Amino acid sequence: MTELVKVCDLQVAVRTGAGVDVPIVHGADFSLHKGEVLALIGESGSGKTTIALSLMGYARSGCHIVGGSVQVDGTDLLTLSDSKLTKVRGRTVSYIAQSAAAAFNPAITIMNQVIESAMIHKTCSRKEAEKKAIGLFRELALPDPEHIGERYPHQVSGGQLQRLMAAMALITDPILVILDEPTTALDVTTQIEVLRAFKKVVRERNTTAVYVSHDLAVVAQMADRIVVLKNGEIQENSLTKDLLIEPKHEYTKSLLSAMKPESRQDTATQTIMDLETSTPLLEVRNLEVCFEKDKRVLQDIDLKIRRGSTVGVIGESGSGKTTLARSIVGLVEPSLGNIYLDGEALNASASGRTREQLRRVQYVFQNADTALNPLHTVEDILARPLSFYHGMKGQKRRDRVAELLSLVHLPDSIAKRRPTELSGGQKQRINLARALAAEPDIILCDEVTSALDTVVGAAILELMADLRQKLKVSYLFISHDISMVQAICDEVVVLYSGFKVEQGAGESFKRPPFHPYTQLLIDSVPEMKQGWLESTGANHEALPKIAPEKANVVLCPFLDRCSVRIEGKCNQVIPARKKLEKGNQIFCHHSFSNQKAQEIEVEKQPISQLQSV
Repeated sequence: MTELVKVCDLQVAVRTGAGVDVPIVHGADFSLHKGEVLALIGESGSGKTTIALSLMGYARSGCHIVGGSVQVDGTDLLTLSDSKLTKVRGRTVSYIAQSAAAAFNPAITIMNQVIESAMIHKTCSRKEAEKKAIGLFRELALPDPEHIGERYPHQVSGGQLQRLMAAMALITDPILVILDEPTTALDVTTQIEVLRAFKKVVRERNTTAVYVSHDLAVVAQMADRIVVLKNGEIQENSLTKDLLIEPKHEYTKSLLSAMKPESRQDTATQTIMDLETSTPLLEVRNLEVCFEKDKRVLQDIDLKIRRGSTVGVIGESGSGKTTLARSIVGLVEPSLGNIYLDGEALNASASGRTREQLRRVQYVFQNADTALNPLHTVEDILARPLSFYHGMKGQKRRDRVAELLSLVHLPDSIAKRRPTELSGGQKQRINLARALAAEPDIILCDEVTSALDTVVGAAILELMADLRQKLKVSYLFISHDISMVQAICDEVVVLYSGFKVEQGAGESFKRPPFHPYTQLLIDSVPEMKQGWLESTGANHEALPKIAPEKANVVLCPFLDRCSVRIEGKCNQVIPARKKLEKGNQIFCHHSFSNQKAQEIEVEKQPISQLQSV
């Protein structure tokens, strides 16, 4: 086989303000053959992206390559001038970034951006480039490939934009493609579509690729070989099949272990929660949220959270998870329904709530980078809620800041640092500590681990479980990862397109039957074995429409994607909400053969008796 890429003794350093070089990549060595896919994995700060960028002869601001060689097709990129490197980047070596939304210009059509590299490097005429782009759109399973290029980035979904960025990278037929965490920001159902498209086009084109990720289960579907990194050093370099079965290094074993979330509930055997007893800490009744001229994004949502419990809300992007959480804290005003705290109705808007009500319900945002002010020190960030809610000043406040840092397992010395000086995991701990500073009764956690690597994410979940025990705080945990939610939550709510399609105890989500959408979520979680992508039964494509007789009638929201739908029933009669024998409530027509089902709401109605919306 032809050795296409060879990296020898690569060393990268970051220069401090005092002019001192601090090594961050310590003598990396690896190679790739033609058509091979190599994965670089490790936690945040391990050097994955730094090494990947060096394959373009590039180092990020503040960093520089201080030694070694990077040969691509026989040319050492580290010996090239800037002008020659410009001709390599986007032509010989292409890059697919983690955030497609940040990579695309919102003011330029998709086609113009996809073919831009071909125009710059003059690999073909504009007409040929557009024809080639349409072919790539088709290969990447994008909808309406002949016309999608006429749209703007905001007019396509996140998963489609990620695939369009792949088309942008492949338009020049590069020798090497670098994929830097291309599915990390996607929900599980979208991720599987993108992975399938990437794998198909990479294999069919015999593309040589480097795949950067922290998720072993994802790279197991793409990579022939895996390089494991920690603190800028290679810990292991093995064939994927060997590493998954018998990892050699202890660190690799810890990564594999972190991929398997363990149940963190208080009792060994979790009992199914009775939703009808006692006054809950927080209750949502008949909640509806409308945007843009009566466009409903949440409908008929009921939810109860008891003191000291953890309730998970799962669903793919656009299901209404974040809108629900923002409604609870008063950042989005519902059009119908009520929210109660200890039985007392809360004002729909945060501005109409008392300071005490605001204190008791806190929100931890998904992206700590945008949630924390980069100009403020950690001490300033934590001091603000201490002053606002508790009137703390001076030494008492400084002592409490130190206590909060200790509570989230961070050293006192970090108080004088700014968010830009912290790792992703440290910033998320500060994000959580700020919420804890208010001494709340309930914390709403919006995808708090989705942007973190596996090891750090597992540590954050462990921390949250410890705080639940110590402080008796309740959580609403929003995620798209059903395996994580069922491991840490007492109760799970599944949302799809603004509807609550299933609800039940966390333990009950470990055994079927499930709502068809819940089953799709379960089937979409990657497993740490090669071939899973081809063997999984998860199918995310829309099925042929079976339209209702009356237009604009709300029936089953999952109708167009459900593989077990019943024509003449699912498209004619609104489902009743049923309670299965195992305790789950489902919004579905199916009565499962091994489960007794009891309808818990009004009788289902035919279309002729329903009002259009």
